[in-house]
Amino acid sequence: MGALAINATLIGEVIAFAILIALTLKFVWPPLMNAIEERQRKIAEGLEAADRAHRELAEADTRAADEVRKARAEAASIIERANQQAAQIVDKARIDALAVAAREKATAQADIENMAHRARAELRAQVASLAVEGASKILGREIDAGTHKALLDDLVAGI
Repeated sequence: MGALAINATLIGEVIAFAILIALTLKFVWPPLMNAIEERQRKIAEGLEAADRAHRELAEADTRAADEVRKARAEAASIIERANQQAAQIVDKARIDALAVAAREKATAQADIENMAHRARAELRAQVASLAVEGASKILGREIDAGTHKALLDDLVAGI
């Protein structure tokens, strides 16, 4: 009987083990497999997202470098245009200053000539007046006003 009892126990244990395996396969294994598959899916998504982020970062770096190059080229162009415009402004200011200086010089020259003509006219009038006074003293007599004026006009015209 001992052998039969071992066999019945063994069969009971095998049946209990089979029931345990069946219950495990029905209730424990599917959630475990779902959890493992979900974890694998999340890891795969994470790796894909990391790769996508890496590619996007590389593209962003390339775009940023392009934008920096464009900005530097545009800045150089703006600086060049500003330098050209500054040179044009300086040249125009120089030309304007020379024109103003020439006008002022011409005006001053005209003023000098006018003053010189007036000074000569005044000097002629004074010389004529002194000459008539000297002549009248020499002659010892006074010349009448009409003769005096005529003498002065002749003297001024002669000087």
